[in-house]
Amino acid sequence: QVQLVESGGGLVQAGGFLRLSCAASGRTISDYDMAWFRQAPGKGRELLAVLRSGLSGSYTGRFTISRDAVKNTVYLATSNLTPEDTALYYCAARPAGQTEFRSFGQGTQVIVSS
Repeated sequence: QVQLVESGGGLVQAGGFLRLSCAASGRTISDYDMAWFRQAPGKGRELLAVLRSGLSGSYTGRFTISRDAVKNTVYLATSNLTPEDTALYYCAARPAGQTEFRSFGQGTQVIVSS
């Protein structure tokens, strides 16, 4: 089973740039589909971006997800932050070919100040 640990959150100014990291252990993430989710206070979980196994990067709207196979780490980058981006951000993994994400990290909190 893959273990995931996110980092890089904190207090960010509106209009700023954010780059989060998700370090994996226990498995090689090249064999996994990876994803980033977030959950804002009082709201449900929101899927931000998915990266299929074998790919090194992808983007969905404002969010770019990328993978460093050597470091076994996945990243999420975005810019032009607003207070509405305040949320707990966490990564997830699923073995290639499966439909459901079952492995989640504990998340890293992002607070965007106006």
